[in-house]
Amino acid sequence: MTDKPRRTSGNPATQARIEQTVKQQREQKRQEKLAEYQRQLARRRRGKVVWWVVGSIATLAVVAVVVASFVFAPRPTTATYEAANSTGREIDGVETFQNTTQHTDEPVTYPQTPPAGGPHNPVWLNCGVYTEPQENERAVHSMEHGAVWVTYDPARISGDALDTLKQWLPSSYALLSPYEGMDTPIAVSVWNAQLKVDDPADERIGEFFTEYWRSQNAPEPGAACSGALDGPGKQ
Repeated sequence: MTDKPRRTSGNPATQARIEQTVKQQREQKRQEKLAEYQRQLARRRRGKVVWWVVGSIATLAVVAVVVASFVFAPRPTTATYEAANSTGREIDGVETFQNTTQHTDEPVTYPQTPPAGGPHNPVWLNCGVYTEPQENERAVHSMEHGAVWVTYDPARISGDALDTLKQWLPSSYALLSPYEGMDTPIAVSVWNAQLKVDDPADERIGEFFTEYWRSQNAPEPGAACSGALDGPGKQ
């Protein structure tokens, strides 16, 4: 490609005007290139700002999710207690009884509803969470070994309320099952002691577990609460 011939004139004045026009055209092109470069630079800067904003928002969203997972996480589903000696601590609403212990294969009519001790089946109910009612005689045998039996009226306790109730349970030596015909929404029972409450968040439930769970005053403390019979609806 050959360079475009430069315009010339024999008249010095005319030649000066021609050269001035060429300089102006070159300056105009230079200014146009500079303006285009500045526009491109501005676009790149805007793009960086947009990506920075998007990235910051995404980072904040991730942080918010992580924080929320801790703040709004449900309470642990298993509580922890130490094996109790039943120190005699007074808990408002707890009733105590004097039930005798003996094995029987016959149905038993218990003086408490739900039972809090008495004659019972020779085979105990394995501890755990049950979605169906259980045989009194087998659950009573579990209480003989130091287990706590938590029963609830399924017509009044369900959904979130039931989830709250489960949070009081330790991983062993505890039974949870629905129980129809109770005069209270919730009953927490061990051998010869019982607490009835209306609210699954009642702090006395935890106090009861602290006082009576795996009590040394049970007829057979330390005996197994597993290895026997799973009732219907075992989770």
